[in-house]
Amino acid sequence: MHPHRFKGWMNAKPQDPAEFAEKTREISRHYRLVPLLHTLGVHVVSIDEMTGKQTLERLHPLLPMKPGWVERREFEYLRHGTLSLISGLAVAMGKIVSSTMAPTRNENDFAAYIEQLIDTDPQAEWAFIVDGLNTHQSESLVRLVAQHSALDDALGKKGKSGVLARLASPAIFLADPSHRIRFVYTPKHCSWLNMINYGSVFWFVVCSSVEILPAH
Repeated sequence: MHPHRFKGWMNAKPQDPAEFAEKTREISRHYRLVPLLHTLGVHVVSIDEMTGKQTLERLHPLLPMKPGWVERREFEYLRHGTLSLISGLAVAMGKIVSSTMAPTRNENDFAAYIEQLIDTDPQAEWAFIVDGLNTHQSESLVRLVAQHSALDDALGKKGKSGVLARLASPAIFLADPSHRIRFVYTPKHCSWLNMINYGSVFWFVVCSSVEILPAH
């Protein structure tokens, strides 16, 4: 027992319960249909980020685990700044398919990550499950999706003309179920619906990605 340990929780508190229910049903439908979608060549990828992760270099070699001993790490280390991690979990396979680390996590970084995934199977259908962060609903993503789906002729300019002028939010375009490349958004405070956050999957990626081991 570990009475000192706890897990935090935040209630969703939806302003529109009907909209909240529909969003959760949409995500659940994707998860339920993953085996079928996979056989049809549709990629369902759960994506999330971790920011401000310290990159540490150990000054001394690790002492590996052995019977009766856990792995041991000498206390001293060097700091090499911080990085932001973006990772994607292929839901059908249950494994991380792509991870990137960079000093920033802006809309261009995220769009580049999505393009990197799409380029692995450029003619396929893609469904990306993400939270409602503004970088997941950017004009850069709209243009990327439109370009890869041959939909960019009528985009126009944000706030001036074309599709971008008429949209209340780029998320409306990005979540369009008729598009070959689309985004499925978790409701606010519901990142637990995003499969990459289940259990310790994401923390495993973080811990195995940001520590720089000494070259001894």
